[in-house]
Amino acid sequence: MLPVAPRVGGRLLVLNSDEHVRVRKGQVLARLEDTDVKSNIAQLQANAVFAKNDLDRYARLHRENAIAVQIYDRALASWEAAAAAVRQAKAQAGYMTLLAPADCEVIQRDGEIGQYIAANVPIFWLSCHPQLRISALADEEDVSLLHPGQAVLIRADAFPRRVFQSRVTEITPKGDAIGRSYRVRIELPADTPLQIGMTTESNIIVRKNDRAILVPAKAVAADHVWRIANGMAVWTPVVSGAKDNDWVEIVDGLKANDTLLIDGNAKPGRQPKFRLTEP
Repeated sequence: MLPVAPRVGGRLLVLNSDEHVRVRKGQVLARLEDTDVKSNIAQLQANAVFAKNDLDRYARLHRENAIAVQIYDRALASWEAAAAAVRQAKAQAGYMTLLAPADCEVIQRDGEIGQYIAANVPIFWLSCHPQLRISALADEEDVSLLHPGQAVLIRADAFPRRVFQSRVTEITPKGDAIGRSYRVRIELPADTPLQIGMTTESNIIVRKNDRAILVPAKAVAADHVWRIANGMAVWTPVVSGAKDNDWVEIVDGLKANDTLLIDGNAKPGRQPKFRLTEP
């Protein structure tokens, strides 16, 4: 997404585009009221003309050695300052017109004609990427397992009963040193119902195990589980594999028909049990 916002505040005077409209680079999207800016330019230009006339007069006297050089230098500085003020005002006038920075589609438009828009407040949000994609964050410990082409399973709160399939297209080479993560790009097909701004959960498939043993994440504590054997709870070490917020894969230490206490941090007692079954 690319925001388009005015660099200076002003009242919205013209709106030339709206949502779902494709725009071309350099196309005028909107204009802010610039009456005050134009009046200021006229005043500054008059000051610049006056300063230039003074400079020309003092330059002639300077050539004739009729005035001190300091007087000429002061007139030159005054004219240069006046000319710079005119250039700055004209640049500010240019900021009152918002142009499309590239060939894009307008995906959100805020503001109405007559409304005052503060500086740096976006009026338009543009989508300039030809294909929708998901930007996800992967922990730096998992980056070595990722590569373009891997399958991805995607869930979204907007479609709670659906799972979307996609693939990894890119892992950015620079990570976030503070968050200790890397950005992963995931492509979306053209007919996806997912929309820009939606929150998704992306699960990248790094390996497959059709007979994996999965246990509730809260049943594992300090690489141990409470396993029920002969009516007793046994503190059993395990080796974990893939995991998410809800489930943990047990690579070693359990069998498919073992029964566990659900809360690995609790002491064994009258708490619910979880029985493993064959996949």
